[in-house]
Amino acid sequence: MNNPETSKPGTAAHTFEELVTAGERADAGSSISKQRLIGSGIVVILLLGVFGKSLFDLAVHVANAELHSHVLLVPFISAYLLHIRWHELPKRFSSSPFLAAIAFALGAAAWWMARTAAFRPPAVSQNDHLALLALAFVCCVVAAGFALLGGPWMRAAAFPVFFLLFVVPLPDGVVNALETASKLASAEATMVLFTITGLPFLRDGLVFQLPGITIEVAQECSGIRSSWVLVITSLLAANLFLRTTWRRTVLVLFIIPLGVIRNGFRIWTIALLCVEIGPEMIHSILHRRGGPVFFALSLIPLFGLLWWLRASEAKKERRDVGAIRGTATI
Repeated sequence: MNNPETSKPGTAAHTFEELVTAGERADAGSSISKQRLIGSGIVVILLLGVFGKSLFDLAVHVANAELHSHVLLVPFISAYLLHIRWHELPKRFSSSPFLAAIAFALGAAAWWMARTAAFRPPAVSQNDHLALLALAFVCCVVAAGFALLGGPWMRAAAFPVFFLLFVVPLPDGVVNALETASKLASAEATMVLFTITGLPFLRDGLVFQLPGITIEVAQECSGIRSSWVLVITSLLAANLFLRTTWRRTVLVLFIIPLGVIRNGFRIWTIALLCVEIGPEMIHSILHRRGGPVFFALSLIPLFGLLWWLRASEAKKERRDVGAIRGTATI
C-alpha cells in the first residue's frame, strides 16, 4: 500500500511540472500572437508599398474634391477606434483562410477592373478609377486581417474595419443619383416651408417664382456633401455612444429627414432674404459660403437625439440592474 506521506512530494513535483509546461505553452502562444500581429503590420506596410502610387493619386484627388475631403481622415479614425478598444479585442489570433480568400478575390477583381481600358480614364472619370483601386486596397487589408488575425478578431474589430470603406470615394453615378433625389426632396421641403410661413409663390417643378425674384433648386442645392458628412458623423456617434442596435439605427436613419429639412430651410432662408431685403441677396455670402453654418445648425437636432437615446439607454440599463439585484436579494 502506498504511503500518503511519501506520495505527496511526487504529486507536488508533478503539479509543478504541469505548471511549468502550461507556462511554456502560454509563452509560446503569446509569442505566436505577437508574431501574427507583427506580420499583419508588415503586410499592411507591403500593401501600402504596392498601392503607394494609387493611394498618393487618391490623396491628391480627394484633397481637391469637397465631397471626398473626409477620405484623408478615415485611416486615422479607424486607427483611433482600434486603439481605444484594443483591450476589448481578442489576444489570441487564428486564421480564417476562406474569408481571407473571399476578401482577396474581391480586391483582385477590383484591381483588375481598374487596370482594364474600360475602367481607366478617359473611359471613366479619375474619381471612379481611383474608387476601384481604393476598394482593392481595403479588400486586401481585410484579407490580411482574416488570414493572420482570424475571424473572431475581425468580428470584434468589425466597425473600425468597416469604417475603412469610407476611403473609397463615391462613384460619380451614385453621387448624381443622390444629388437628384436630394434636390427633389429639398424642393418639396421648401414648398412646405413657403406654405407654412405664408410666403407667396408659384411653383413649376423645381422653379419657384417669388415676389421680385425667381429661384431654381439646382444640383448645387442638394447638400450632398453635408449630408454625407452627417452620415459618417452619425455612424461614429452611434457606435461610440450607443449600445443597442435599434437606437443606433434610429440615429443613422434620422439623417435622411434631417438633411432634407436642412436643405429646405437653407433655400427658404435665402428666398426670404431676397424677398424682404432684395434680389441681390441671392449672391450673398450666406448663399455662396453658408453651407457650414447650416451644417452646424443641423448638428443641434442630431446631438439632441443622440443625448435622448443615450439617456433612455442608460435609464433602461439602471432599471435592469435594479431588477437583477432585487431578484438576487429575494
